[in-house]
Amino acid sequence: MGKKLDENDDFDPLESLSARDDSEIHQDGAFKLERSQLLQPLESEISKLPARQREAFLMRYWDELSITETALAMSCSEGSVKTHCSRATQALAKALKLKGITL
Repeated sequence: MGKKLDENDDFDPLESLSARDDSEIHQDGAFKLERSQLLQPLESEISKLPARQREAFLMRYWDELSITETALAMSCSEGSVKTHCSRATQALAKALKLKGITL
């Protein structure tokens, strides 16, 4: 069992929290801005993928399903999932590169 606290304990849980300094807040804001600027063109390019490539890509990388789970959901072989994902990532990388975005 844990330590029993009584009225005489000086423990203050708020003292254990550290405040973030301005540089951390700025970095978080810059990261969020960069991410949002990347997300819109990425979503646009994903929507242009052939249906099966888009489906496999989203299941694998957005929904984080395994290859096996994706294959079962798509009613295809694991090899097909790998092929669809490979083609999707190549197409997305090429399209984003043309827009000046490299990952």
